[in-house]
Amino acid sequence: MSTFGISDALCARVPALQAWLEHAYLDIAPVAAHLPRDKGSIYVMLASEIAFATCRDILIDYREGEPRYIRAKDGLPARVEFGPADLEFACALVAELLRPSGTPAVGDGASARLMLLASRIAMSDATVLIQGDTGTGKEGMARFLHARSNRCDKDFIAVNCAALPETMMEAMLFGHKKGSFTGAAQASDGLFLAADGGTLFLDEIAELPLNLQAKLLRALQEGEILPVGATHPVPVNVRVIAACNRDLAAEAEEGRFRSDLYWRLNVMPLGMIPLAERRGDVLAIAAAMLLGFDEKHTGDANFVWPTKDAISALKAHEWPGNARELGNVLQRALVLREGERIMVSDLSLMAPVSHGQPRSPSLAPVPAEPIIIPGPRGRPTRLQDIARASKLDAVRHALREADGHRALAARKLGISERTLRYRLAELRNLAMA
Repeated sequence: MSTFGISDALCARVPALQAWLEHAYLDIAPVAAHLPRDKGSIYVMLASEIAFATCRDILIDYREGEPRYIRAKDGLPARVEFGPADLEFACALVAELLRPSGTPAVGDGASARLMLLASRIAMSDATVLIQGDTGTGKEGMARFLHARSNRCDKDFIAVNCAALPETMMEAMLFGHKKGSFTGAAQASDGLFLAADGGTLFLDEIAELPLNLQAKLLRALQEGEILPVGATHPVPVNVRVIAACNRDLAAEAEEGRFRSDLYWRLNVMPLGMIPLAERRGDVLAIAAAMLLGFDEKHTGDANFVWPTKDAISALKAHEWPGNARELGNVLQRALVLREGERIMVSDLSLMAPVSHGQPRSPSLAPVPAEPIIIPGPRGRPTRLQDIARASKLDAVRHALREADGHRALAARKLGISERTLRYRLAELRNLAMA
């Protein structure tokens, strides 16, 4: 972790900022702004301490009024101005301004502990299996592991196994010799050799056919690959990080994934937590995304802040689409907003939120009445509406039988928990209609 300084005067003036930065997987320490510092160090200090600042620092002006973020420009440090009403988002914003490139946004205690574990795993050459829902940041974690490893100066090659043409999977992964099959006019090294000395990230690993799983197992165990059409294996030095949005152990039990490969991949398991279960990360990721959108804008447009109510709505949302959904919501709000700030009405969240109310991980009581979806006025109900209503009614019934336990209800329905969350979002939309 990089070391940053926060001035003693700022700690005394805004103690919440120091607490947030320490909680956000940043190595931050109180410093005296006027004392000599290490070359290249970055300080966060009060705007009144500008005489001691460098262009890399961040100045904080804690005062009443509308918040502002002024980018670093013309040799002047970045400046963040805010009052008590915007304190929470301002803390997340400052943390993301400090966060080193390649480190995932963190604002939740559980995520900080996961990053600490990942830092230890990164220093080894052990194979890593990352599991979690779509949009929870599996590739970001893989890139972090590579950046913190001894292979960081070599290539990081990311491959989505689900996107590889089935007929070309073997040749694309392990390479091929010239003339080894129709259309092979030239030889190709393949992705394993492209990542030689570095890291190969295999996303959606469960989509690999069983015959290729056997070749992957040998590559992991022996450190060599056999290109298509070759007669002699080729040695490779690659660290493999695999990822899956399904329960790979269950896939192995059902025979859809080789159990020996599963155990070979599962040397260092990392589980990515759904965004709905790490509320502290919502603000951190939102701040990182808004900064990313801001950097893409040209001209002197001001950074757009969300209001306190909008932040409450973001933290209370269920996020069935995880970080991808959060990014879509924020980008849509930036485009469609009517005022200078992002309001609750600009977010267009698909499900209702409960402001200030703690949530239980179990589902709220579901109304007992059957779901009826009327057709447009003057027109009969369509068959697809009836089918949709039937599916949602089945969801309600399964949840009642499972006493609100989502994982059990999903198993009863024969669907994934992710699909179940989409169905629950539909139920809430119906309730609001």
